[in-house]
Amino acid sequence: MEADAAESKKDFRHKIGICKKESKETLHWLHMLSVAHKEINTELRNLYKEAHELTLIFSTIFKK
Repeated sequence: MEADAAESKKDFRHKIGICKKESKETLHWLHMLSVAHKEINTELRNLYKEAHELTLIFSTIFKK
């Protein structure tokens, strides 16, 4: 939502970069949780996959 409301192309790119960074940080924390809580690995694996897909999407948008 915030990137869509960007004031310029440079601002849009900056905000997408932040999205990419945040999704990568989410991947890190999901990995840490999976190590600490083996009993919920299936749920965490699904969330990790989704966060990874978002990271790829943001990376593609950022490159263009």
